[in-house]
Amino acid sequence: MRPRQALVLAALALCAGVLPPRPVHGTGEEQESGTEEGEEKETKVKTEEVTEEEGVLVLHGVNFARALEENPSLLVEFYAPWCGHCQRFEPVYSEAAAALRGRPSPVRLAKVDAVEEKDLAEEFGVTSFPTLKFFTKGERGNAADFTGKRTVKGVLQWLDRRTGPSAVLLQDRENVEELISAHNLVVVGFFTSLDGDDVKSFYEVALNMEDVVFGISSSAELFTEYQLEKDTVVLFKTFDEKRTDLLIEEKLDIDILISFIQNNSLELVITFSEENADKIFNSKVHKHLLFFLNGTLDSHKALVSHYQAVASEFKGKVMFITIDITGAVSHVLNYFGLSESDAPALRLIDTDSLKKYAAEAGTAITAETTRALCQGVLDGSIKPHLMSQPIPEDWDKTPVKVLVGKNFDAVVFDEARNVLVEFYAPWCGHCQELAPVWEELAEKYKGRDDIIIANMDATANEVESVGVSGYPTIKYFPAGTERKVVDYNGNRDLESFSKFLDNGGVLPEEEMSEDEDDDDDDEEEEKSDDKVLDESGKKSTNTSSKDEL
Repeated sequence: MRPRQALVLAALALCAGVLPPRPVHGTGEEQESGTEEGEEKETKVKTEEVTEEEGVLVLHGVNFARALEENPSLLVEFYAPWCGHCQRFEPVYSEAAAALRGRPSPVRLAKVDAVEEKDLAEEFGVTSFPTLKFFTKGERGNAADFTGKRTVKGVLQWLDRRTGPSAVLLQDRENVEELISAHNLVVVGFFTSLDGDDVKSFYEVALNMEDVVFGISSSAELFTEYQLEKDTVVLFKTFDEKRTDLLIEEKLDIDILISFIQNNSLELVITFSEENADKIFNSKVHKHLLFFLNGTLDSHKALVSHYQAVASEFKGKVMFITIDITGAVSHVLNYFGLSESDAPALRLIDTDSLKKYAAEAGTAITAETTRALCQGVLDGSIKPHLMSQPIPEDWDKTPVKVLVGKNFDAVVFDEARNVLVEFYAPWCGHCQELAPVWEELAEKYKGRDDIIIANMDATANEVESVGVSGYPTIKYFPAGTERKVVDYNGNRDLESFSKFLDNGGVLPEEEMSEDEDDDDDDEEEEKSDDKVLDESGKKSTNTSSKDEL
């Protein structure tokens, strides 16, 4: 997951069912399994016999070699019993195994408890869960990392692409038309010769884009039929302009081909859904215009024509997306500070900076106003739209001061006060764990006129001076006229916070060395959805980790 997607995915993908709700990662106790101290763990004698569970082969150090020998195409999941992602993937994996057994496929699925089988985990470089590797020809040294989607369809597509042709060989027009008519989108490489580096590059892209159908041909008849004068990759589709060509000049660049396919695979106006989510977020277009409408109202649906009329003008610059508020999209509405009654409404988000933009209140949705919003964001004439809750009447009556967008600058940039702010999300498990510590810290410093302890719900309030990319985020605003912002990266306990404040917003050296190690752990955790192993085979824990958004 790219960092720029974190906030957006939380709002969009979660509500569409694209991502499962993340478990609360704290001390690890909620997922840890195993025997209690003093209990004896029952051990079974391991033999070369290969057993099955729900159609999935159960492997370990003793029978692993036999399984490879007997199954020339074997996908192996290395899992940890306590891993929440593994637990959610288990029924998906079993269903995929059943689907493979129901058709003439040489591929089998297997699994290894990597916590128990540490030697196997180490041999195959397993550091996070679940890790899937594909073994072929019975060889241990040629395992390919699984890079597909962890869905039944995703697993099957990935395996099909690696056990069959990645591109269909097309001999004549009938072959091409048959392939095109069976799919909404087909990518065909027309080459004068099927030898050479360009063809290899084409096959490489086809191998790794398993959700796209590829064809390939060197037929002179087809070059004439489709009016081609030199090697060309043609994208055929059932929507918009129907056909788009990528002319190969000197050589076929893999990155250019991937971008060509991604940019032309989406409709000019696309409906946000689970099916389309990956295409949306993997696109090279990072500015997304969202049209919130009620799909049951004719008056709302009539506005789509205005929206569509402008989309082609901004192709490659702004992605046009429709979101029907009658679906399960409350997270999306909340993220943009909208309610169902606000529809129809337009919001534009830059998924690099996470800045949001909106037309002036009361502006009707027309082709002209839609065009003006897009162009204004692109040329910088429209400022970001910042959400804010009303200022609570009692915002400063408790030890922890309550900040919102409207009073943020006035409080944190007070020249006479040092302000420590927690940016939190109401649903964040780590924020909930931090709450009593934050209250205790505020109580400790409530008698100090020069120090303020505050917090702000960053899901409902936005400020131009601070970007929040994870929860909780803690920042320090020292007194003075320079409007400095200092990131707090220390441990989240009363003692560490106190040392930081008493030391003028700087952690003592002995604290910093520990914090740098913690930051490394944070980075590792944010890179992966899954926990890593420590030397004992248990989950490594980190009290300073952030919830991914």
